[in-house]
Amino acid sequence: MTSVVFRTDRLLGGLLLSLLLCGCIADSTSKGHEGEWLAPTPALEQQIHDQIARLPWTHGTDRVEVIGWLAGVGEPAYESLLDLCLDPRPDVAGSALAALGATGDSRLVEHIRKLDWAPDLPREVLFERSRAMVRLGDWSQIEYLIQGLSADELWARAWSIQALEEATKQSFGFDPQGEPEERAEAVGRWQTWIDSRRVEGVLGA
Repeated sequence: MTSVVFRTDRLLGGLLLSLLLCGCIADSTSKGHEGEWLAPTPALEQQIHDQIARLPWTHGTDRVEVIGWLAGVGEPAYESLLDLCLDPRPDVAGSALAALGATGDSRLVEHIRKLDWAPDLPREVLFERSRAMVRLGDWSQIEYLIQGLSADELWARAWSIQALEEATKQSFGFDPQGEPEERAEAVGRWQTWIDSRRVEGVLGA
């Protein structure tokens, strides 16, 4: 009898926890950016605020975890992340773009396009914006990722090819750790491919 009661208590506890978690994700009110996004509950809104506040002071895997958490929250975090894209600190703005790109939600494309971008964006932000847009289905800035294949930094080359492969299912033999001559040849193949896409009108405006 005791074991039955224990199992019942555990089941009820699990159901209650599930309901509480659902309540933390969003309520029935839809507000947010231009009235489009699902609004967070006060509890989740505070969690989003806390994660964004600690974001500038994270590094390495810690930052990746925060970006992943924000991306996983989805709609309730969109408004805060869109605002954060214009942060004057390139690494912070880039992290916000990385989180938005990781959602895979193509509705974000127009919102990112409409942000009040500075005319002289830092290279890191340009790169992350292009990467996010490609991941969201907008190939109009894919040229920046192909340029990223020639970057001096290994991380930039690796992230560029990752985003390109994810979007196009192509690699053209590019290895971010390969010899410079081999990388240059692969970049040439990428450039030929993207030029053909441009002629076909695939890249859009």
